[in-house]
Amino acid sequence: MSSVRLNETTTIVDRMVNFFVEHEDLRTKSWFLSNAPGPLFMILAAYLYFCLYAGPRYMRDRKPFELKNTLLVYNAVQVLLSWVLFYEGYKGGWGGHYSFRCQPVPYESDPISMRMARAVWLYYIAKITELLDTVFFVLRKKQRQISFLHLYHHSLMPVCAFIGVKYFAGGHGTLLGFINSFIHIIMYAYYLLSAMGPKVQKYLWWKKYITILQIVQFLIIFVHTLQIQFQPNCNFPKSIAALLTFNAGLFTYMFSAFYVANYKKEAAAQAKLAAKKE
Repeated sequence: MSSVRLNETTTIVDRMVNFFVEHEDLRTKSWFLSNAPGPLFMILAAYLYFCLYAGPRYMRDRKPFELKNTLLVYNAVQVLLSWVLFYEGYKGGWGGHYSFRCQPVPYESDPISMRMARAVWLYYIAKITELLDTVFFVLRKKQRQISFLHLYHHSLMPVCAFIGVKYFAGGHGTLLGFINSFIHIIMYAYYLLSAMGPKVQKYLWWKKYITILQIVQFLIIFVHTLQIQFQPNCNFPKSIAALLTFNAGLFTYMFSAFYVANYKKEAAAQAKLAAKKE
């Protein structure tokens, strides 16, 4: 019995190894931080160590850094980077070359396929740079902003993006990056304006709608990847589509819970306080 189970386990492992060997994207293998996951895991380990332990300990007896000019430059760069990614995603596939029902990964080296592959790599690099969001929270002593959702989201997205660059630099799964880049244009524009100070912040009433856009984004991806399971002739890996569906469903739940906790309950509390004053 034990030998049968061992053989079954070995077979599953072999299938997984063969799957990733077969789907390795040779076009991106030599690109920066794309050959092996080791460097990325080291970056994420350092990120979590700083944000959860070293950073708060260093800032414990210090005044928060203002970082106004740093945040202005950083958020402006992120707006520009998100715009480039959205534009490249549009030109590289989702502006007409790709099918929303089923889009296999194009492993060819033609100009359009390579344009999308480069966009996937740039998206991966963007997700690494976004780790600075949390670093700035720590240095400004904004610990309330560093929730489990924030850390989970910022840690997982570079890993997902790495898998995309390494194995699926194009195709059906890139719709997430395309939509996400559009939302990040709006989100980092909000952060850029907020960094300008109280005189601008009082006009920023639309923060909660960014969360709504993020929820809508994950609902779209949930449906977009789930439908692959019902298309026998679709040549996009169904296992990867299933992981994307699960991840989209999980993020839909987590962001929805965040929205209720931070906006719905807050609005109810404000309404209750206003009623008491009357």
